[in-house]
Amino acid sequence: MRRNSQRKTALMSALIFASAVLLSSVSLSAQTKESVSYDPSSAIEVLAGDGPSGIASDGANVWVTSQFGNSVVKIGPGGAVLGRFAVGRNPTGIASDGVNVWVANNADGTVTKLSLDGTVLGTYAVGKGPQAILINGKTITVANEKDNTVTSLSAAGAVLGTYAVGKRPVALASDGSNTWVANNKGNTVTKLSAAGAVLGTYPVGDGPAGLAFDGKSIWVTNFFSRTVMKLNPADGSVIAKIAVGDGPSGIALNGNDVLVVNNGDNSISVMTGDGTVFNTLKVGISPYNLAITPNGVWVTNSGSDSVSRR
Repeated sequence: MRRNSQRKTALMSALIFASAVLLSSVSLSAQTKESVSYDPSSAIEVLAGDGPSGIASDGANVWVTSQFGNSVVKIGPGGAVLGRFAVGRNPTGIASDGVNVWVANNADGTVTKLSLDGTVLGTYAVGKGPQAILINGKTITVANEKDNTVTSLSAAGAVLGTYAVGKRPVALASDGSNTWVANNKGNTVTKLSAAGAVLGTYPVGDGPAGLAFDGKSIWVTNFFSRTVMKLNPADGSVIAKIAVGDGPSGIALNGNDVLVVNNGDNSISVMTGDGTVFNTLKVGISPYNLAITPNGVWVTNSGSDSVSRR
């Protein structure tokens, strides 16, 4: 186990926004609208490897990237660890389409495709520093933070194209037609067509970190501004700017609610679609990304090597 100072430095270097977006993670889960209650009686904590960062749901279980363990952890709905599976070095972003799981291996410049039983089906080269990963139909989209590009792959792992975006892309979201990219060091978001053409690059706050689409608007977290912005997807204009906690990173949708992970406050802000914060959920230490599932809200806590279910 690394010392806390080493872990914090490594995580901020790899994520800054505290990633993974992803999606993320800014993962597929950030695009999925579930509806669950915030019942404190169902709260659990599960140990989830060394430096858990990204998280995704396969529809039944959650999958967590163990950034310093070079593995992913599969966790059942009740919190049982169902398996630990080796992937590449420094896995961060993760996504699932309910059939397979895709993992971004940041230090290897690759992504790994797994079956739901943890079998490695393939490992494919992408750009430098793959950080976030998004499944959109039959296309796998990867944000490469170290060469400022996005790579599109087929479901078989073939490269369909590589496209220049802003500085340090770390999070992805789809609005159903286009892909949105958070450029963490550029303080912008880029809108790409399905063919990879840049349709617009729009200014946001300081350190954009997470992205989500609610069916009408794009939401972006600004890690260093302590804000969330709601954007018009047609032209990138700012509809609203909402103050949240310290270090907003991951973002996801729970029915009509918007949930934002506050890395510095060890919490999740729960707000309505118009940006009114009405609840705060306490979680573990240094939370990063979250996934919404039918049995609760799951968040990775890299500082406590755990995931919380709320």
